[in-house]
Amino acid sequence: MGPGGLARLHGLFAAYKPPGLKWKHLRDTVELQLLKGLNAGKPPAPEQRVRFLLGPVEGSEEKELTLTAASVPTLTDHPLDSMVRNPRVQPAPALGSVRLHPWNEVTTWPRPILGAASFIEERDPVCFFPVCGPTFTSLKVGVGHRLDAQASGVLVLGVGRGRRLLTDMYNAHLTKDYTVRGLLGKATDDFCEDGRLVEKTTYDHVTREKLDRILALIQGSHQKALVMYSSLDLQTQEAYEMAVRGLIRPTDKSPMLITGIRCLHFAPPEFLLEVQCMHETQKQLRRLVHEIGLELKTTALCSQVRRTRDGFFTLDDALLRTQWDLHSIQDAIQAAAPRVAAELEKSLRPEPGTQQLPGLGRPWDSKGPSSGLGLESCAGH
Repeated sequence: MGPGGLARLHGLFAAYKPPGLKWKHLRDTVELQLLKGLNAGKPPAPEQRVRFLLGPVEGSEEKELTLTAASVPTLTDHPLDSMVRNPRVQPAPALGSVRLHPWNEVTTWPRPILGAASFIEERDPVCFFPVCGPTFTSLKVGVGHRLDAQASGVLVLGVGRGRRLLTDMYNAHLTKDYTVRGLLGKATDDFCEDGRLVEKTTYDHVTREKLDRILALIQGSHQKALVMYSSLDLQTQEAYEMAVRGLIRPTDKSPMLITGIRCLHFAPPEFLLEVQCMHETQKQLRRLVHEIGLELKTTALCSQVRRTRDGFFTLDDALLRTQWDLHSIQDAIQAAAPRVAAELEKSLRPEPGTQQLPGLGRPWDSKGPSSGLGLESCAGH
C-alpha cells in the first residue's frame, strides 16, 4: 500500500470500546493493525527522475557519444540499494579454511592484511543480505473524549491530520449520550458494582414517579447553569432561537453539564437512565447515580456506563474489534468526512446577532454545588 492508501487515512472514525479494555490499548491495537495493512500492500512504483545518459547518437554510423535526457527510476528506496549500502560484515574464519559462497564456488581465504586480522578484507567476496525494514514504521493516532477501563461505547479516534479535528470537536463542546444502569439498595466506595460494599438499604418505597421527579429537578438545574456558562443574553431573538434548538454551548471549560436525563427502564432494584451531557467523566456519572439514590432516601450504585453517541458519531458508526483493519478504517474515515466537516462548521460558526454578557462568572460560590441536583465542581473531558 503506497502513499495513496496513507492519504485516505487522514480523518476521524469511531471504534467501539468494550468494557475492561483500556483506551490506550485500543489505540495501540488500531495503530498496529494500520501499520500492518500499509506494509502488507504492494510497494509503490519507484519515483522517476530525469538523468542525462551518455550514449551513441541515434541514426549516426560514427561512434560519437552524446548526452541524452532520459527518465529513470530513482533507487533511493530500492531494497538492493539498501543491501549495497549496508552489507553485513562477518568475522574472518581461520586462515586456510574453505568457504562455500552462495553460488557454490569454493575459494580459499586470502592471506591476512596487517591491521585487519579480525575482519574480512576487500579481497574477500562479500555476501549481501537484505536489511530493508518496513516502509511505514510509525503512525500518529489520537483519541478524542476518553473512556475509562470499566466504561464501554463509542470512542472517536483521529489519524494523521485528523488529529486536528479532535481539537475542533473539543472546542465545539458537543454533547454525548450515555446509558447508565443503576442498582438500588447498595453503596460502594467507588460507586461501582465491583467496589467495596459500605452500606445496604431498603428501597421498597422508591417508585417510578419519585425517580422521574428527581430527574426533572436535575435537568432543570443543569439547563439553568448551561445558560449561565454560555454568557448569552437571552433577551435577543437569536439567542432565544438557539435555546429552543438546543444549540447553546458554554464558552469555556465548565463542570459537567446535563442537557437531558430520563429513565428508560425501571424494575427495582435495577433502573436504566439515558443521560445527555458534556464535560463529563464516567466517574462523575457513577457519582450521579449514587446521589440520585441519596435523594430517593436510599442508596444506589452504578453497574454500567455505556456511551451511545459522541458528537456526531453514534453506535452505528463505531467499528467493532473485528473491523479494526486498514480497509474498514479507511472506508469509515471517508464515509464520515463530509458529515464531520459540515457538523464542525455548524458548531464552531457563531450565530449572527447573538450577544454575550461580559463578566457573568459562575452562578454559584467558589466551592461549587455538592448535591446531585447541582453540578460537580471538577470538569472532565
